[in-house]
Amino acid sequence: MAHVGSAHTDAQLGILLEQARRIAAQDQGVLDIEVPARTQSIDGIADWRTGTLPLSPGVPKGAPAPPGRTAATHSRLLYDVLGAVYDWLGFDIVADAVFRDLVIARIVEPTSKVDAARVLADLGADTVSYRTIQRHLAKVNTANYREQIAAKCFTHATDRGGLSLLLYDVTTLYFEAENEDDLRKVGYSKERRIDPQIVVGLLVDRSGFPLEVGCFEGNTAETTTLVPIITGFAARHELGNTPMVIAADAGMLSALNLAALDEAGLGFIVGSRMTKAPGDLESHFHWHGDVFTDGQIIDTVTPRHANSIVNDVAHRAEPVWDPDDHTNAWRTIWAYSAKRARRDQKTLYAQEARARAVVNGERAAKSTRFVKTRAGDRVLDEASLVRAQSLVGLKGYVTNVPSTVMPAGEVIAHYHELWRVERSFRMSRATFAPGRCSTAPATPSKPT
Repeated sequence: MAHVGSAHTDAQLGILLEQARRIAAQDQGVLDIEVPARTQSIDGIADWRTGTLPLSPGVPKGAPAPPGRTAATHSRLLYDVLGAVYDWLGFDIVADAVFRDLVIARIVEPTSKVDAARVLADLGADTVSYRTIQRHLAKVNTANYREQIAAKCFTHATDRGGLSLLLYDVTTLYFEAENEDDLRKVGYSKERRIDPQIVVGLLVDRSGFPLEVGCFEGNTAETTTLVPIITGFAARHELGNTPMVIAADAGMLSALNLAALDEAGLGFIVGSRMTKAPGDLESHFHWHGDVFTDGQIIDTVTPRHANSIVNDVAHRAEPVWDPDDHTNAWRTIWAYSAKRARRDQKTLYAQEARARAVVNGERAAKSTRFVKTRAGDRVLDEASLVRAQSLVGLKGYVTNVPSTVMPAGEVIAHYHELWRVERSFRMSRATFAPGRCSTAPATPSKPT
């Protein structure tokens, strides 16, 4: 404890307080956050000689303090911040305050349109009736909201660094409805749901910022959604001659998809399937065996069609893909990771143990990997097990971008940016409450 002196005037008090602050801070710097300092006055300092404290004006001496009462609470600051971002992105071009408020409510708390009024009230915003919300959502298609918002998303993405790499993924949104209709249909669900659903495709830039969203019938195959979304995006923004590379996971890998993207002048990077590895790496296995080093990369070719042969084991060197010379093949890159190998090996051990238990009659007979039937008996598929062991740690990538344009390491790095679209989808799915309706929606406004 240090005594800095006694003050009798406001000026003396200010000097002593500054000295005290320096002693307490011990010359430590202070952040300038533009918070004005409270002005100190002698009148506001207790006089120890009187034994009393200064009272606020209007409060009589000895009067009891009234109990506190909360009149209202809300999160208006959050509402204002989200609204400012909405306007900054240019989405206010649709000039629909009800739609804007519904977007903000869905970001804060995913809930139904009926319950959105409660969320907005908690935010300190004005609320409207459910009928008003329905009337404004009906304008999503008639007033071309999606086209206007997509144009603003495009402008924002191009201003931040361009569209050289785009990421694509697909998800499903289910409806708690009893009957199917033209859009909501029962289809493949990773969550194994039997509810009617829709399929949603999302295209984002390399940072995960949404650029295009598409809505398809619930029984649509994921592979058939890629080309319509990409071509629609290119046509909407007149990008016919703009070089772009589309990255997507192995679920989008189909001969038709790759051919369509290539014919459209678009580059692609998609995950390869492990079933392709034995053929793609046949020459490597012949000359080098199945031993790999951590980080090893094999840049080779893969056939466009199953009946094509593009690798020649007579040549030790891997072929270098060229779009003019290899018209029946794509470029493929296989990378080995020791970390992935440990994970794959652990999974493989568990699958082998399960297969042996089925063969020995210790587990119920189901569709189990590495189990085959021979003369009515279940036996271990040794050949498949050995083949799987030789492929642990490998990950494949298929592309139509030549190595002279994009090295193998860059191809792999671009593919692994896909976590950004998956993150965007997690955020997007969170803003969609399960649909509860007994009739078909007038417009598919949820993805918008």
